[in-house]
Amino acid sequence: MSRIQYFVAASLDGFIATSTDDLGWLLQFDGFEGGKESYETFMAGVGCIVMGGGTYAWLMKHEPGKWPYPDTPCYVFTRHEYQAPPGADLTFVRGSVNEFIADFKADAAGKNVWVVGGGDLAAQFADAGLLDELILSVIPVVLGDGKRLLPLTGPTPPLELTASRALGRGIVELRYELSGR
Repeated sequence: MSRIQYFVAASLDGFIATSTDDLGWLLQFDGFEGGKESYETFMAGVGCIVMGGGTYAWLMKHEPGKWPYPDTPCYVFTRHEYQAPPGADLTFVRGSVNEFIADFKADAAGKNVWVVGGGDLAAQFADAGLLDELILSVIPVVLGDGKRLLPLTGPTPPLELTASRALGRGIVELRYELSGR
C-alpha cells in the first residue's frame, strides 16, 4: 500500500532553504557518509513524486534541461506554465492535494509517494491528514531564518519516532509516523 512520505533535510533550527532558496549550506554536505545509501534505499521504494512549482523551478534553474527522476512519474503543483524537459514523466496540476491523491497512489503502483522539496506542499498534505511519514535529516547548521520545514496551520498531535540514526558529519536521520495514521 502506498504511503505519502516527506523525505527532507533541514537545518538545526528547522529551515529547508534560506529565504532566497539558497541551498549552499546543505550542498556543502554532499557525499557525506551514509547519505548516498540512505537516499538510494529511500528511492527504491518511491513510485511517484509530488512537488511544488518552486521546487520544480529551482531544479530547472540549477540543472537546466536535466531531469533527475527520469523513470518516476512526477506531479508538479503550480499556477505557472512550464515545459517538461525531455524524458520527464511530468504532469502539471492545480488544486488541492485531495483532488489528486488517487492519481498519485495509482501512479506509485504499490510503492510510496514522495513529497519533494517545499514545506508548503508537505504542509498541505499534513493539514489534509494525508502525510504518513516524515523522514528528516537534521543538518548541523543554524540558518536563523528561511523556508520552514513544515509550515502548518496549527500544531500536530505528537509524532511517533520510529527510527533514528547518526550519519556522517554530524547529520542525524529521524523517521516519524504521523499520529493516528
